[in-house]
Amino acid sequence: MRTSQAARAGQYVALLGYLVFLAFPFLWLISTAFKPPRELGSLHPTWIPENPTLANFHQAFDEQPLLHAAFNSLVAALGAAVIAVLIATPMAYVMARHRTRLARAATGWVVVSQAFPLVLVIIPLFLVLKNLRLINSVPGLVMVYVVWALPFALWMLVGYVRAVPAELEEAAAVDGAGRLRTLVSVVAPLLAPGIVATALFAFITAWNEFFFALVLLKTPEKQTLPVVLTHFIGAEGVADLGPLAAAAFLATLPSLVVFAIIQRRITGGMLAGAVKS
Repeated sequence: MRTSQAARAGQYVALLGYLVFLAFPFLWLISTAFKPPRELGSLHPTWIPENPTLANFHQAFDEQPLLHAAFNSLVAALGAAVIAVLIATPMAYVMARHRTRLARAATGWVVVSQAFPLVLVIIPLFLVLKNLRLINSVPGLVMVYVVWALPFALWMLVGYVRAVPAELEEAAAVDGAGRLRTLVSVVAPLLAPGIVATALFAFITAWNEFFFALVLLKTPEKQTLPVVLTHFIGAEGVADLGPLAAAAFLATLPSLVVFAIIQRRITGGMLAGAVKS
């Protein structure tokens, strides 16, 4: 009994330590965003600003077009999430229901493709987009994000499709429904939690992505928010810490808000699906 209690206490301590580890950068970011320059240069920094100010936020908006960059990021992230889900859902259905050698090979390729480094694929992607005349354009960036998110989206949705009872599809076939009608009317509603989770993953990945946006977008008015944040760092590598923290804090909020809103729907949808089945 004592051993069990000690093990449980150790688990709680480890969980608390992990939460502190995850929360530390965000808490430090919030603290820095509200500190005046005098406190930012202090030799004895404090967690809570002694004289909190919004000057860093005003300076950040005055120096860089954050709203326009956020709009570009939103268009790219939403476009990538929607297109990736629309493509991955029927593909995942086919891969899950038709377990042929080709489907198994495709699944293996999906897993292996996630190990490719970004530097390895950027040159072929750049050449393809150049031939399509999509360099320095948000639609071209959306295409890259879809390609990058599609393998993991497929891998996620295949597991969700396999969890749907095949008897439901057989019943729909008896009623005269074809494959497409079965997918849209029977399988897709039960896949709602998985589709939402996949779209959320694609959205957050595209919203926070930096490397592709840096290489493919050259015009300042086309750049996304992560790229614009680098403009707060001078040529000599000295960062304007206050405005940078304020802008980074604002850039982090959308993904946190989206996840907080959708998380309950994901959990509720999974429970509802379990009860129905």
